[in-house]
Amino acid sequence: MRSDAQRNRERILEVALAELTRSADTPLSVIAKKAGVGQGTLYRNFPCREDLVLEIYRHEMRQVADSAARLLETREPDRALREWMDRLALFAMTKAGLADAIRQATGAPGSPAKPGPNPVIEAAELLLRACEEAGTIRPGVTSDDMILAIGGLWQLDPTGDWRTRATRLLDIVMDGLRAGAPGR
Repeated sequence: MRSDAQRNRERILEVALAELTRSADTPLSVIAKKAGVGQGTLYRNFPCREDLVLEIYRHEMRQVADSAARLLETREPDRALREWMDRLALFAMTKAGLADAIRQATGAPGSPAKPGPNPVIEAAELLLRACEEAGTIRPGVTSDDMILAIGGLWQLDPTGDWRTRATRLLDIVMDGLRAGAPGR
């Protein structure tokens, strides 16, 4: 993809995320205008509303997943894990804001399925194994364990003081992961 086409696509996704989080019924023409592209450009990239909504979801999930390896390059494993969990909390709030748009895109018969969480699970596994090898978390914790432990994130109100509550919840989870760690 040419660099200008890639920039247009990224701008469409950025604007669509903001607009569809505010209102699942935002017209695509409004998204195109705010992104500074013509409707033809929007439809070339995303032939229908469902394609756009699901690509936003995939894009945001990929951003969170890809950040795991980058964090491990610059931080100690347990700090990388904790920062990554903050990014996951932000993704959870983004997903909550987009919930109506996602339901509309995937709810009708014959609609595409919502993408699975595999990239996020793989990223969690990468971070957990690095922490386990460093001796900073208890051995044997799986990505399934961690996802269940942080499941409360999906119960937070994205319009309220979710950051304070998410920070407290994730600090408690980290304390639990560190308990029994051989390196402590």
